[in-house]
Amino acid sequence: MSAPPDTVLDVTPEETAAIRAAVLAADLDGLGPGRSLARPEDAADLTAFLTDPRVTDAIYDLPRPFTHENVGRWIVESEALRQAGRRLLILTRDETGRIAGYSCVSVWPERSAAELAGALRADRQSGGQGGAGALHSFGWIFQALKVRMMCLTAAVDNVRSAKLIDAAGFVRMGAREVVRPDGTTRTSLYWEVTAAQWRARWG
Repeated sequence: MSAPPDTVLDVTPEETAAIRAAVLAADLDGLGPGRSLARPEDAADLTAFLTDPRVTDAIYDLPRPFTHENVGRWIVESEALRQAGRRLLILTRDETGRIAGYSCVSVWPERSAAELAGALRADRQSGGQGGAGALHSFGWIFQALKVRMMCLTAAVDNVRSAKLIDAAGFVRMGAREVVRPDGTTRTSLYWEVTAAQWRARWG
């Protein structure tokens, strides 16, 4: 399961409340076209999307096994967490209506922190879309959700993601043990970046 950054920021109750409100009011149009919050009626399409191992094998915190029931439960759980200001589960659909990607933004308002996970459909990978989309999403999270820190993890053998995260300006912080939904753990590479570091690099 997602965990907040190892670095602990001093966060006031007022900042915590502002972040919760920002999550609830988040305008997904700022992420680009075709974005929407995942809804129960998306469960069948999302299940089909997730069953492609080229999309999901490297992602630790998905609701395996990918059944309609498990994915539907994940969508409902994500909406409850959104109402608490703690998660956005976002789908991207292409011009034909097919799911082209998903993003899951975990938020810890009391830590002024967030984490982004997600994936693109296999036919959209390795074409530069993932890197450009990730950079845009990182900036959007800092601006729209008002957090002051982001953390990311990647499997130790996920070279493509590691290169993208390094290039984005995140700072390697070693490794951490991440917990899968079934309770097992995986060693992952771990990065952090503050909003100030991000803006100094990207404006």
